[in-house]
Parts: sequence; C-alpha cells; structure tokens
Amino acid sequence: MSTYVPPGWPAQVHPPGSERFEDTAVTWLLELVPPEYRRHGVLRRYPVALARMARHHVSAAVEAAREGFRTARIELGDVVPPHGVDAVLDVYREEGARMVALLRAIELVDAALRARERPGDPRYRRPFTPKI
Repeated sequence: MSTYVPPGWPAQVHPPGSERFEDTAVTWLLELVPPEYRRHGVLRRYPVALARMARHHVSAAVEAAREGFRTARIELGDVVPPHGVDAVLDVYREEGARMVALLRAIELVDAALRARERPGDPRYRRPFTPKI
C-alpha cells in the first residue's frame, strides 16, 4: 500500500508517518542549505529548526532571483548584447520557477515535521488527503 503525499512533495523524502521520514527529511534539507550548516548538530537534533532555516535560505534566493530578473536589463544592457540579456532572463524564469517549487516542497516538509512534533496542534495540521 502506498502512502499519499501532497503535490509538490519531494521525491527524496519518505512520506510523513513512515519509519524513515525524519531521516530522509533531514538529509534532503541539508542539501538545500550552505554546506557549513552540516557542522551544527542542533540542526540534526531539531529537524523543525533545520526546515525553518532552509525555508528562509531558499526564500531569500527566490527574492534575489526576482530582483535579478527585474534589474537584469538595466544592469547588463550596456555590457551584454540584447540576445544575451534575453537568455539571462530565461535562466531567471526557469530557475525562479524551480526555486518557488522547492520552497513549496520545504513548506510541506516543514508542516509535516511540525505536525509530528505537535500532533494535536491544529496550526500544524495540513490535510494530506488526495483530491479526486
């Protein structure tokens, strides 16, 4: 029997409630933050804290990509030919969409970790039910 996970759930993370959920979530989240974060044992002991840091890190990257997209023509217009600027904007579009999806996945894992820590708290209850 397979367990339902919501759309956007990262393939590298086992479903909430499974035996390896927390281990795979920590491994995946550590891949999303700077490598130096691995040195801090507190982030492995408290996966919710790691998820929060990953969420902030990726959210900042999304905002940086948006700012880069908005200013690319102005900042690059006199040093990169127009077709090059268009290609840079395409990179921002593609990577921006990927980063937004990644942020959504982090939010799903974060909600599942919080629900695990506080099973009765309705603030962290996310409906993991399939939509038919």
